[in-house]
Amino acid sequence: MAYEERELQAPHNLSLEGRRRLLVTGVLDVESFNELEVVIGTTGGTLHIHGEGLHMEKLSVDSGDVTVTGSVDAMEYEDTEPRGEGFLARLFR
Repeated sequence: MAYEERELQAPHNLSLEGRRRLLVTGVLDVESFNELEVVIGTTGGTLHIHGEGLHMEKLSVDSGDVTVTGSVDAMEYEDTEPRGEGFLARLFR
């Protein structure tokens, strides 16, 4: 299946079980990983997972699923779209 087709079809979801096991669906690629950070390209944007002792327990390229185990401290998405002006900037134009 082509990259563009998977991006349009695969729903992106996160399921965190007790901060020890994270299931991510809608995965397009794994950009990097080590014990402190995993960076995953998803249909919902680039996801950064921060923690300690992180391991990729399962990676299924065909279905677009990744399971990360370890101590998950934070998850954040890269801001890929430029943000609009804030309220104060619009107020003082």
